[in-house]
Amino acid sequence: MLRRTTAALACSVTALALLATACGGEADQGALPAPGKTGEVTFWSFVKGSDKVAAAFNRSHPDIKVTFETVPSGQEYYSKLTNAVKAGTAPDVAVVEYPHLPEFAAQGKIEDLSGTLGPVVKEGFPEAARQLVNLGDRTWAVPRDAAPLMMMYRKDFFTRHKIDVPTTWDAYRNMTEQVKKADPAARGGVLYTDNPGLLSALSWQAGGQWFSAGKDSWKVTVDDAPSKKVAAYWGDLARKDLVRPLSQLDPFWTSVQKGRTVAYVCASWCAGAHQATVPDQKGKWAVAAVPTWDGKPASAMYGGSSFVIPKGADNSGAAAEFIKWITTDPEGMKAWVSSGTSSMFPADPKLVPVTKAAFATDYFGGQDIYSLMSRSYDAIRPGWTWGPVMGATNTAIVDQLPKVADGTVTLPGVLSTAEQASVAQMKQRGLTVTAP
Repeated sequence: MLRRTTAALACSVTALALLATACGGEADQGALPAPGKTGEVTFWSFVKGSDKVAAAFNRSHPDIKVTFETVPSGQEYYSKLTNAVKAGTAPDVAVVEYPHLPEFAAQGKIEDLSGTLGPVVKEGFPEAARQLVNLGDRTWAVPRDAAPLMMMYRKDFFTRHKIDVPTTWDAYRNMTEQVKKADPAARGGVLYTDNPGLLSALSWQAGGQWFSAGKDSWKVTVDDAPSKKVAAYWGDLARKDLVRPLSQLDPFWTSVQKGRTVAYVCASWCAGAHQATVPDQKGKWAVAAVPTWDGKPASAMYGGSSFVIPKGADNSGAAAEFIKWITTDPEGMKAWVSSGTSSMFPADPKLVPVTKAAFATDYFGGQDIYSLMSRSYDAIRPGWTWGPVMGATNTAIVDQLPKVADGTVTLPGVLSTAEQASVAQMKQRGLTVTAP
């Protein structure tokens, strides 16, 4: 499992080397955080359970006071963090999802943690997890979780209408047709209009490869054949009104609450978010493996987070102590999931039993959802590399997604637009891009 997942999750060392060169050496050349491990720490995160983790840390570490500040998710957050670093008002600890880490590291927005938390990463995490945060022979973050794909579905609705849980994407299409026929107001899926993460995860699962790094250049193939197949499939479902285009935030959860969304593709973290948002539907939902194109196990990551010390942090030493606790300590793991708002799948599989034991499963009727997560994690497809300008890539996708819903653009066309925007941004930063 570890060998396959290492290949699947790694952003190559060459990739970061290319980034650092293009940015004129802006990446930190090994500055070490301050040694002090006391004082105040400001903590930015949008991850569920972050407030509980900060509170638990404060109770057990009287010499360090962590002040938690919730921040928006998505590109809005990364722009906020970038601006804070530029303005000298950065927090001491911040969450950065894996797709964005190479860009933040290469542009010198975060501290090089090789001399402080590097040994923690080396000794406490398997190679698969280390490859997510060790870029260019340096450690830039400590991994918190992986995010293997899952499918959520209303078990009571499926049982009542005799609908089978789909294991292939052909069967998923049939399921969406059955759902709409059973209840014209309900849908068996969602096309998010404000989040590109699921589209990239499903492209990854299908065998797509949006970016690849050579010795001294990049190839960009956001609209490669597997990804276009995925886009055509979901665009067709949306066009035929078999899945509902929705924002990932309030409109989506309202649709779940009202029974208008009875199945959707998500990831390991969704179980906690789901039960925390619609607690009154306890016992009605279940979790299944994500469908695949050929019926054989295949998965990808939809999300996944790490913690960094932004450049200019006031208390790097205490920040490092906090990061270590929330990513490696069993009590820290329990704090993430004990409130029920987080169902994180630890980046270190050795810690899975801790989170599994701490996460109450009564909402899902006692289902062992962590076993499903483990199987999905094992099935992550190798070969994916995150690109060097994911902010630009994601923005280009999000700008076009609402137009898919109203039919003015196609979803495969959105991928082509995102490829063009990515190439333009990479060339603007001095990166060499070769034809695929």
